[in-house]
Amino acid sequence: MANISAKQVKELRDMTGVGMMDAKKALVEVDGDIEKAVDILREKGLAKAAKKADRIAAEGLTASYIDGNVAALVEINSETDFVAKNDKFVNLVNGIAEAVAKAQPKTMEEALAVEFDGKTIDNAVIEATQVIGEKISFRRFALLNKTDADVFGEYAHQGGRIGVVTIIADSDNQEVARDVAMHVAAINPKYLKREDVAAEEVEREEAVQRELTLNEGKPEHIVDKIVSGRMDKFYGEICLNEQAFVKDGDQKVADYVKSAGGHITDYVRFEVGEGLEKRSDNFADEVAAQMK
Repeated sequence: MANISAKQVKELRDMTGVGMMDAKKALVEVDGDIEKAVDILREKGLAKAAKKADRIAAEGLTASYIDGNVAALVEINSETDFVAKNDKFVNLVNGIAEAVAKAQPKTMEEALAVEFDGKTIDNAVIEATQVIGEKISFRRFALLNKTDADVFGEYAHQGGRIGVVTIIADSDNQEVARDVAMHVAAINPKYLKREDVAAEEVEREEAVQRELTLNEGKPEHIVDKIVSGRMDKFYGEICLNEQAFVKDGDQKVADYVKSAGGHITDYVRFEVGEGLEKRSDNFADEVAAQMK
């Protein structure tokens, strides 16, 4: 029997829109031959969503769910913003967030196999594609874990276009945790603290700032001090702890949280469709195509 990889299963699922287990079974049956597996699924009538599989799904919603000391954030995509406001779609997204929080899967493969509303999440998404009439896809999820001494903060912007979950340690102040989540949604920091920034990125920025400073004709004996100050500004732009708090620009986010007796330990931010190709509709082209 052929050794079927997760990559092969994903490729077949993307091509046909079928469930994970159906894709794996088909690949096993034909020793990993993708084209033959597609034919088998078509013959069995399983590839009902195949015609939608190559469509662009870059709209949708994020949703978070807290289950004790575990919080989940998910992104489910649709083709249009209209469908993203559909009650069935909203319920699907919220249900998946809850199921993921409770099951705590480690991989997307495990997440797709999680039981949800009497079926797997994978099959629920396929069913939604067939019922709603647009390509629906479960793009990603994240799990955050806290202790009893910490507090989660949740924030959903524009009904879920952007979703954020934060953890504030040694605090029970949910208002502060939510304020930080709102800040993350608005400013989109790349890192929590300066120690998280990759060494190569730091070196590259320092080199740029040093060259810039020298080109400005600054005396060599103060170049290091000027570069240090500019690097502080660099960190203040990309690191959550060092950013100016969106509700009070006179203090850093870390200082705001510290004043409430806590400190930030983690956060996750999803924005719908980030990094995906956006659907571009041209009404004139669509009409012309229909008249052919």
